[in-house]
Amino acid sequence: MKECVRLAGLLCCGMSFILLVAMGLDKRRARADRRRVPERTLFLLALLFGAPGGLLGMYAFRHKTKHWYFVLGFWLLAAVQLGALGYFAYRTM
Repeated sequence: MKECVRLAGLLCCGMSFILLVAMGLDKRRARADRRRVPERTLFLLALLFGAPGGLLGMYAFRHKTKHWYFVLGFWLLAAVQLGALGYFAYRTM
């Protein structure tokens, strides 16, 4: 069970990093008036355990912070994902 929690934590870190990079890339493309990363893709990455990185990217790059559905959605997803990781980590101690 500890291995599962460790793998879930690594998955969360990896997906968070990918979403952080995607948010930065999307912001850069928005400023350059180039083809953007679709919002659907950003939300999909957040659903796949990347919400903490998405939150970090939102505020680090000041990107998508005016879209209420991004702010609310990413906060809720991050709370659920980190809460679940914390719960399972606590249960396996």
